[in-house]
Amino acid sequence: MDGKIRLSRATFAAGCFWGVEESFANLFGVISTQVGYSGGNVADPTYRDVCRGDTGHAEAVEVMFDPNVVSYEDLLDHLFSIHDPTTPNRQGPDVGHQYRSAIFYHDEAQKQKALKAIDGHCNDFARPIVTEIAPAGPFYRAEEYHQRYLAKNGMAHCRI
Repeated sequence: MDGKIRLSRATFAAGCFWGVEESFANLFGVISTQVGYSGGNVADPTYRDVCRGDTGHAEAVEVMFDPNVVSYEDLLDHLFSIHDPTTPNRQGPDVGHQYRSAIFYHDEAQKQKALKAIDGHCNDFARPIVTEIAPAGPFYRAEEYHQRYLAKNGMAHCRI
């Protein structure tokens, strides 16, 4: 063993990325987070492009974590605890394809764990889970003012 921490990557979408990022950033074992855009068909989209709704991207959070401290399964459980995975293209007042619930997997093991998590959480909700499970494609980092937005602005959450 070389003593280096081997980090893993997870990418999730669960509505407005500000609150999702803040929630994951505060988990023990999460080393870093960044917000951006995943699951679309346009290279290097801007926030304005994604909000227009024609790029196919979701507002997403990329999570770098130490799997020896927090497991991918724990991250999935956390994901299902912080948003409503039963509302297609919507989280609270935010409506649009960019606010969909999605798990972008980075390998076959993550895909299988995501499928298992959906099965395990299906009885937690009154409606069926509609979370998209898709291979992780390019992750486009959002503009700097979106990174750690809530922390930078002294806010604990997005909702009023």
